[in-house]
Amino acid sequence: MQTEIKRDYYLEQLIKRKNNSLIKVVTGIRRCGKSYLLRTIFKKHLIESGVEKDHIIEMAFDLYDNIEYRDPRIFYPWAKEQLKDDKQYYFLLDEVQLLDEFVSVLNGLADKKNCDVYVTGSNAKFLSKDIATEFGGRSDEIHMYPLSFFEFMSVYGGNHYDGWNEYITYGGIPLVVLAETDDQKITLLDSLLKETYLRDIVKKNKIRNVGEMETLLDILSSAIGSLTNPNKLQKTFKSVNQSKITATTITKYIEYLEDAFLIEEARRYDIKGKSYIGTPMKYYFMDIGLRNARINFRQLEVTHSMENVIYNELRMRGYSVDVGNLQIFENGKDGKQVKRQLEVDFICNKGSKKYYIQSAYLLPTEEKMQQEIRPFTKINDFFKKIVITSNTPRPFYNDDGILFMSVYDFLLNPDSLAGI
Repeated sequence: MQTEIKRDYYLEQLIKRKNNSLIKVVTGIRRCGKSYLLRTIFKKHLIESGVEKDHIIEMAFDLYDNIEYRDPRIFYPWAKEQLKDDKQYYFLLDEVQLLDEFVSVLNGLADKKNCDVYVTGSNAKFLSKDIATEFGGRSDEIHMYPLSFFEFMSVYGGNHYDGWNEYITYGGIPLVVLAETDDQKITLLDSLLKETYLRDIVKKNKIRNVGEMETLLDILSSAIGSLTNPNKLQKTFKSVNQSKITATTITKYIEYLEDAFLIEEARRYDIKGKSYIGTPMKYYFMDIGLRNARINFRQLEVTHSMENVIYNELRMRGYSVDVGNLQIFENGKDGKQVKRQLEVDFICNKGSKKYYIQSAYLLPTEEKMQQEIRPFTKINDFFKKIVITSNTPRPFYNDDGILFMSVYDFLLNPDSLAGI
């Protein structure tokens, strides 16, 4: 397996934002590759595009040698001293949350006409979904995910069938992907989950009952792709370990997990009523390997794992993603009308683009196929409808204009939703 992982999508995002007078803030779950993106990939781009090395100012605040620079009274004068002329300077600042008063310092740098500022941050103090608001409109956020399957395959040595099996087992955290053995991957995932992600969440939010938080994570890990809500989770707590935890506390814990980018909520959308439904909702893990590590690699149902991977891929491509709910009325066996609820796995929106997507690992029979496409036939609009499976040889449209494609075609082709 090669060791250099290309992150071209994120590099393009940084290039598009060059010299836009805003502070570029790279956010994302810890260990997803933010530092490597900024201080290796983007730095290489700057040099290759003609920027002189002494006009690229780097600082990694997490290194022992740089501890003194965490004091803004030392760092800010030092940073200004690096500006020797009127040419453009690029500041690449890693783990910037360790810099005291970093918001004021960064705003001060960005205010200078020849300074272009890029930062990453990933510990409990910085790692929050709303960190960009700290900069008072002066920031431009680039959200980064673990490796997509396309990125994963760029460094995987085998075919995409074997690669898929490894990806849905161990996920896309770069450090894990580059580990050589299964045992190393398992150990890394377990250590990252306990010693990095959970420790940060507990420390940031001053959680006293860590056991409750871990139990919640266990329950969510076992229920990816399932509709749930805090009240339902409270009943599970009570039945499993006689816990007296409240729905309010569960809601807070879920918010903590979301703020750390460990999980993400997908809301339900009433397709006919064109409005959001309060509860229940679904939760997906930002890295399927972390989810599997939490359940000790026991419940590896590929159906749910594939759904989670598809959700993440859609989010990586910049779509807002909801779960579709469709209420219909049909005649029952007795001839009376019966109300039924149908579900579309994902409704994806980006600008004027909209897609309805079903994730169906296998379609072994005509009956199963009709079951999957049934909600599509009840939707009265002309947006594209897609079924993603594991066993479609090549993309095709059926007589209803529904596009069928394999999960490999979907994941490995960035323009797959555009169809054939």
